[in-house]
Amino acid sequence: MTTKTTTPSMASAPPLPAELEDLLRRLRLPHIRRHAPEVVATAKAQRWEPAEVLKALFAEEVAGRERSALATRRAAAGFPTGKTFDAWQPEASSIPAPTQQALRTLEWVHRRENLVVCGPSGTGKTFLLEALGHQAVEAGLKVAWFTLEDLGVLLRRHRADDTVSKAIARVLRADLVVVDDIGLLPVAQDAAEGLYRLVDAAYEKRSVAISSNLHPSGFDELMPKTLATATVDRLLHHAHVCQTSGDSVRLTQALAGRGVSPLS
Repeated sequence: MTTKTTTPSMASAPPLPAELEDLLRRLRLPHIRRHAPEVVATAKAQRWEPAEVLKALFAEEVAGRERSALATRRAAAGFPTGKTFDAWQPEASSIPAPTQQALRTLEWVHRRENLVVCGPSGTGKTFLLEALGHQAVEAGLKVAWFTLEDLGVLLRRHRADDTVSKAIARVLRADLVVVDDIGLLPVAQDAAEGLYRLVDAAYEKRSVAISSNLHPSGFDELMPKTLATATVDRLLHHAHVCQTSGDSVRLTQALAGRGVSPLS
């Protein structure tokens, strides 16, 4: 059964009776309450069947709740910039196109596998992970975004009252946990321990994706060897490793004058 889309404007549609407004509020149906005047006015004008009215109202509620849930998941993820695949240029990445397409299916997240994207600065590592994170959120998955410093702060905050394990468990309510920009600086002890605790707790239960200037085999250059070995062992066991190469995209754009808008 299909309804027509021509509807009066919200401004011209008469308001709902107060009793009905109150019922919809008590039933927590905000999107039906918002769109009901317009739907009811359209139904009268086009002589809809009662079932068409119900379908239109509940479709508005479902769509509204999905939009709200998406906004909530996106805000909870804590993405750094908002970059998505809309701005991604597959041909500019050194990662093979078939691999990019396979990653975008998110099958690896559903299989609780990990992803490591490593390579020189400016070669699209963070961009790719954030775009994948946004795609996961849009697919109904929960994502959590961290830097190594964030993990160190988390550990210090919860070590005082011995709630580190509980804090890590809360992080792992996400289906995908991203740890960005490993390898730029030496890793503080708290951050190294935080990374290990996260990877250990997520092992075969959740997906962890990291970006790094170093291949994980070189993590012992950044953190204590014992922690590095234990972390990498669990991280790479079920992991896809993508190595980027080439010149920095940021530097290339800057040298070409495309890093800023011209001054007027």
